[in-house]
Amino acid sequence: MWFEVKVKYSKIDDNEKVKTFNQPYLFDALTFTEAEARANEEMAKYLSEGFKITNIKVANFSEIFPSEHGDRWFKCKVSLVTLDEDKGLERRTNTYVLVQANDVKDAFEYLIDQFSDTVSDFSIPSITESPIIDIFPFFDEDQELEPKIVPSSEVSAETYDEENLEDQAFDAVNEEEQEDDSEISQ
Repeated sequence: MWFEVKVKYSKIDDNEKVKTFNQPYLFDALTFTEAEARANEEMAKYLSEGFKITNIKVANFSEIFPSEHGDRWFKCKVSLVTLDEDKGLERRTNTYVLVQANDVKDAFEYLIDQFSDTVSDFSIPSITESPIIDIFPFFDEDQELEPKIVPSSEVSAETYDEENLEDQAFDAVNEEEQEDDSEISQ
């Protein structure tokens, strides 16, 4: 789930004046609390002068399309057309997606490319520049979760014992749960 988090901070501009910003960022999180924690963690890396989170709300984006060629985010309304076979009517379902592009034309072309494989018809009623500064996905798209495979020649007795203890603890918990289940059924 995506959360829009507004962050308020002050910066000294080129004219030596203090300027205050209240800008939205997008965070991938499961709850409001997690979104706030992630915002605090990420913003602390970039804003050494301090900041304040002023608002958190659920973002209504069904899909995020980042692009390495774009420098701005565009909110796009996409209408998917489906046919209700029982009534013989067309139904339009609106969804919002966020596209990273250089301008509206690039966003439109990128969106057409992304939706070209869809089975149903679609139209794009609107594309507007979004005030969102940056997005913070839960995992980077380049990062893949790979299982850690260790050759048996590199496994030490300590590693084996730790893994064995974890397995034994897991087995003990499962046995307790099974005993509890059998007591309940009696």
